[in-house]
Amino acid sequence: MTGAPRTCPAGHVSLADDYCDTCGVAMDAAPPATSPPAAPSPAEDPHVDDTGLLPPGADAAEAGTVCPSCSTANPADALFCENCGYDFTTGAMPRPPTPVMPPPSAPPGPSASPGSPPSGTPSSVPPPTPATGATSPSPAATTPPPVPASANPSPALAEPWVAEVWIDPDWYADQQSTDRLPSPGLPTVVPLRQSSLLIGRASRSRGILPDLDLGSDPGISRRHAQLTGDGTRWFVEDLGSSNGTYVGGALGVLPRAPVPQGQRVEVRPDERVYLGAWTRIVIRKATPGEV
Repeated sequence: MTGAPRTCPAGHVSLADDYCDTCGVAMDAAPPATSPPAAPSPAEDPHVDDTGLLPPGADAAEAGTVCPSCSTANPADALFCENCGYDFTTGAMPRPPTPVMPPPSAPPGPSASPGSPPSGTPSSVPPPTPATGATSPSPAATTPPPVPASANPSPALAEPWVAEVWIDPDWYADQQSTDRLPSPGLPTVVPLRQSSLLIGRASRSRGILPDLDLGSDPGISRRHAQLTGDGTRWFVEDLGSSNGTYVGGALGVLPRAPVPQGQRVEVRPDERVYLGAWTRIVIRKATPGEV
């Protein structure tokens, strides 16, 4: 049905009485609600500077909603402050910003100069400086030095004596040692300058330095026996050796019974001291110019 020209709720001129010829809306419908004009952005609003804050003398109502937390101008229909996040509905204050952890410092690259602190080290803390004259300990410096041997405290002899140390094949055969016998030859002559002397095998780690070092004989103990003299006579005492100490004559049968441990036994001029796997000791006065 047509009649006089009418204007539809949307603003179109139509000759129809029921629906608009242009948009089809009912001619008797209520006019559509109009949206409020959008609030100008801070860049467009002459009342707000580039920081989002109201300049002095500006009207807060004209700029929209002002945040009570940071004083930033926001649109009138804003729910949260665009600057700090203040909740205009509940009045909740914004959360404090979460601190950002710095990334782990990387080790210094090849270009780092020697002695410079690695990345991330405060410059106010200087690197440790070695003491003047200090040097890094060498492996030899960390090893404890050997225990020095103490000087023989026994009295010196008035007259020089010597001990002849022999390799005795007969004693070696009697001991049935499994160690290889060295080649017998001339004896080793050891001066006897003190009245008491230790017979044994040296051990620097234990501080044992015998006066008669018989380390070539594996049958000798570290502290094997003690030899004591008064200038005219000599005595031998076994100190608890593993293979014992024996005293026998120069000729005849080899000794069978060891001297009792802890007991001094005289070594007469025609007798010898037998010990270890092959050692025989002869004690005599030194010849002129021998010592």
